[in-house]
Amino acid sequence: MRRRPHPRGPRPRGPHTRGPHTRAPRRRVVLALCLALLGTGTACGSGDEDSTTLRVLASSELRDMEPLLDDLRRDTGVDLDMEYQATVDAGDGLTPGAYHHDLAWLSSDRYFQLRLKESKSTAKPLSTTTMLSPVVVGVKPETARALRASAKGGQVSWADIADAAAAGSVRFGMADPKRTNSGLSALVGVATAAAGTGSALRAEDISCDRLRGFRTGQKLTADSSAELREQYIAHQDRLDALITYESELLSLNASGKLHEKLEIVYPKDGMVLSDYPLLLLDPAKRAAYDKVVNWLKSASTQKKIMERTLRRPLGADVRRDPRLRADIGNALYFPDQRSVVDRLVEDYGDPRLPTAHHVIFLLDFSTSMRGARVASLRAAFAGLSGADTSATGKFVRFYQGERVTVMRFGGRVLAERDVTVGGRRDLDSVKSFVAADDFDNSTAIWSALDHAYGKASGIARDHPGQPISIVLMTDGENTSGITRREFERRYAARSETVRSVPTFPLRFGEADTAELTRAARTTGGRMVDAGARSLPDAFKEIRGC
Repeated sequence: MRRRPHPRGPRPRGPHTRGPHTRAPRRRVVLALCLALLGTGTACGSGDEDSTTLRVLASSELRDMEPLLDDLRRDTGVDLDMEYQATVDAGDGLTPGAYHHDLAWLSSDRYFQLRLKESKSTAKPLSTTTMLSPVVVGVKPETARALRASAKGGQVSWADIADAAAAGSVRFGMADPKRTNSGLSALVGVATAAAGTGSALRAEDISCDRLRGFRTGQKLTADSSAELREQYIAHQDRLDALITYESELLSLNASGKLHEKLEIVYPKDGMVLSDYPLLLLDPAKRAAYDKVVNWLKSASTQKKIMERTLRRPLGADVRRDPRLRADIGNALYFPDQRSVVDRLVEDYGDPRLPTAHHVIFLLDFSTSMRGARVASLRAAFAGLSGADTSATGKFVRFYQGERVTVMRFGGRVLAERDVTVGGRRDLDSVKSFVAADDFDNSTAIWSALDHAYGKASGIARDHPGQPISIVLMTDGENTSGITRREFERRYAARSETVRSVPTFPLRFGEADTAELTRAARTTGGRMVDAGARSLPDAFKEIRGC
């Protein structure tokens, strides 16, 4: 008998959901009907008189397991009543001590385990890995060739992908990290590469400016991996890549629906591996849970899973499909604190919204900047324009669509230039502007900053809702123009929108640390002291976030 979907009532939404919460269809309990055969008294025995039904909260991508679940019921007498949700939503819906399901079956339970750790619950659900699939990048052949040609040793990293996205040469689709495991796993990979530590992300490793270039390449998103797949098929001609599970990419390539098959890139700096754990939420159902686990882990079932879903089987008992023999290297560390994950997805923002940001660079061109200091400043801007090919440098470059205003100041604002980054000509324009030699004998820090806020006011008026920030770089003390107190008075009189524009002072040389720190705090920014390192390195820490 076929199972029909039936509705479920709403549950309070978790912190990563968007909009009204809608239940996915569920599989109904199947009642076995044993009929006498034409009066012979022979029963159509199937063991269903001993059947057990388990309610399961499952990741939406596990819908492709539906045909195998009929085999599970036939072989074990256990019927899984499946309710599907996006993985992060499902993890949010699992409240320790107040579960509404017997089992949970997720593409990954990492986010749920962080919530469990935070709750300090002593009851930790039993968890069993059922299959494997890494989150990787599917790339069109021409784009893949270009990526390998520019990558060190031809081995593409997350940094290479982020760099190409910022430059506009990789336009990709990826599921929403706030709701899906595949999107969140990819974002962890990118952010880990941006941090450059090689270890699990910490709060201090996350900086929204390092995610912007990557995000500007995201041209397609969805609330589930299955939805992303269908949208990619519909919009494949305007995209270069798709970031999702290896199994999804292989299935797409075999579907006959692609104009060009995608080459799978396994980033050399590692991937997050999804292990599809089955969790026992109700200990009273342990016997039935064990039946399900033993069935899923059997060699015959693992072979069926591989053949149907193209996920990797467990262990070496099943001969792998040739498409699943690629080495996936070392798995990336997943953050070990929920607050780090929450901050990461918050900094990345909503992929459906525009990414363009306007940064005003306010550069001290007083005479004390001559020589090594201005050379360092110019090197920093060259790095932002793509000259810095280090792993971290690729994450802080100017990106497509970014709006930049550069102001040189001494005792007054000497000149300013507006650029919207669209290609090499725009980047060269910024470099030539910084290459000027019109130094001034005095330093009017607060007058220049007031001028920058006047510029921000005009931007806010002409482009409502666009994020704006100011980066103030100075090596000296204020010697002319208005005082800090006068600046603060003028700042306080501006509109709330303009007051929300933060200033990020970058101090080196003899600049007054206390004064600059106060300016940062007043405007909601933070200060970076470049005195202990090179200016280009300091620029990597501050791009207006």
